[in-house]
Amino acid sequence: MTTELRRLRNYIGGEFKDAADGRTTEVVNPATGEVYATAPLSGQADVDAAMAAAAAAFPGWRDTTPSERQKALLKIADAFEARAEELVAVESENTGKPLGLTASEELPPMVDQIRFFAGAARLLEGRSAGEYMDGMTSIVRREPVGVCAQVAPWNYPMMMAVWKFAPALAAGNTVVLKPSDTTPASTVLMAEIIDSVLPKGVFNVVCGDRETGKAMVEHSTPAMASITGSVRAGMQVAESAAKDVKRVHLELGGKAPVVVFEDADIAKAAEDIAVAGFFNAGQDCTAATRVLVHESIHDEFVAALAKNAADTKTGQPDDEDVLYGPLNNPNQLKQVAGFIERLPAHAKVEAGGHQVGEQGYFYAPTVVSGLKQDDEIIQNEVFGPVITVQSFTDEDQALAYANGVEYALASSVWTKDHSRAMRMSKNLDFGCVWINTHIPLVAEMPHGGYKKSGYGKDLSAYGFEDYTRIKHVMTSLNG
Repeated sequence: MTTELRRLRNYIGGEFKDAADGRTTEVVNPATGEVYATAPLSGQADVDAAMAAAAAAFPGWRDTTPSERQKALLKIADAFEARAEELVAVESENTGKPLGLTASEELPPMVDQIRFFAGAARLLEGRSAGEYMDGMTSIVRREPVGVCAQVAPWNYPMMMAVWKFAPALAAGNTVVLKPSDTTPASTVLMAEIIDSVLPKGVFNVVCGDRETGKAMVEHSTPAMASITGSVRAGMQVAESAAKDVKRVHLELGGKAPVVVFEDADIAKAAEDIAVAGFFNAGQDCTAATRVLVHESIHDEFVAALAKNAADTKTGQPDDEDVLYGPLNNPNQLKQVAGFIERLPAHAKVEAGGHQVGEQGYFYAPTVVSGLKQDDEIIQNEVFGPVITVQSFTDEDQALAYANGVEYALASSVWTKDHSRAMRMSKNLDFGCVWINTHIPLVAEMPHGGYKKSGYGKDLSAYGFEDYTRIKHVMTSLNG
């Protein structure tokens, strides 16, 4: 018996539409490897239509009061909460994520983040008006930038969509959002929910592949391009946007160092780091992937971490005992496996290191020790359930190893020595430093990195301000 595939559609100008030329792509459930839906493979005509809709809606949305935008975002948050079970089910099919963890660890923060930006809409800060020149009063206006082209990744399709559209809409911008071609289903459902709240054209969803995203970024209409993705994709976006001087907001890869000193609680650190490294199958730019441990506790820590890896389970979404589901797609599975296959002779696989099962794209929780700073697996992002371990002799060497990569998004320090923790947090060249924990995020605090991890902040008032522009208005007091 043949099961009819779900048909996903673009959301443009308040209407759900197929691609103008009728092209589609197949959408696969990574937990089964089976096709369950089709989505539009949007081309230039679809991008043009979405940009036109967003541009037409912008003046009206820009001129709404902050309180009106707040009310709209609060309604969206309430609607997401009311349909939480449906959103979780679709996201789980979209990604293979465990149902229980998606319901507890992703949906509540998403709703909270929307509510945060609803409040931020009414709290734009600026310098007070004043006379900085004799006889003249100066005022600073903070305004929306305009139409925003936004490209979301496949690792957290729902949550990353929220990180994109919530601050943009709160600031008075209109949005054209493209989900990943492998995970469009939950974004299309979000558009269906949002449809009853926002004016037509304020929020648009265009499904498609890299060429679709390229057409969005290169389009003349958007004033800003925002992407969460790979370093390569971010560099291409920045290059394309430079041609007509678009603003760019980039959240790219990560290779988070996790520095464990000799006075750390080994058992607790190993347990917490395993969770922070394997959660979401390690498909997280902030994942605790690169452990640096003091030589005096190296062997004991590696043994504890390997045991935690062995006790960590991956499996189907409805299995309550699993921490994470599959990798997102066959190419990602091949990439992760390739890092392990190419390990140098001095490396040792302490746990895992293999695919799990024959159905879907599952990979075992993996720990690799014995590595050197210039090894491929240390320098490059694996984006899978793989934690590497290196040993260091002192604080200076730990810092040199930690900072000695091209990424600079997140990091953590594990020690009971407050002074050392403060020194490390000052000297670690990363946009986020956790102390004796790793991976918690809150809406009020900024998320974003340095170096090849990109620029611009998500979440917080800083993320909100990224979607605004500043205007100076000066008026004469004498005429």
